[in-house]
Amino acid sequence: MNEIIKNIEAAQMKADITEFSVGDTIKVYAKIKEGNRERTQMFEGVVLKKQGGSSRATFTVRKNSNGIGVEKTWPLHSPTIEKIEVVRKGKVRRAKLNYLRGRVGKRAKVKELVK
Repeated sequence: MNEIIKNIEAAQMKADITEFSVGDTIKVYAKIKEGNRERTQMFEGVVLKKQGGSSRATFTVRKNSNGIGVEKTWPLHSPTIEKIEVVRKGKVRRAKLNYLRGRVGKRAKVKELVK
């Protein structure tokens, strides 16, 4: 039974996923269906967390929209995600950035990783 589940999950995984980590600022291009039309909407923000593995992996992105914090969580291998672009790399020392939820303004920023 375990081998059957692994085969099903392997078939659902995407091959062309951009590498990103927690603290990076990314643009997520997601397909949105409105009635019989389909369009692409961009969501740009900081990656708060990545969790799970294989085909069940998810990631959460947070942005500030008109002074209100907005978070969205997507499955990493979702067919609704067209592409993911890394805008800038972040320098963080934690795996989950939940502390950003309580911060406002410059304090809510993540330092850029310069190489």
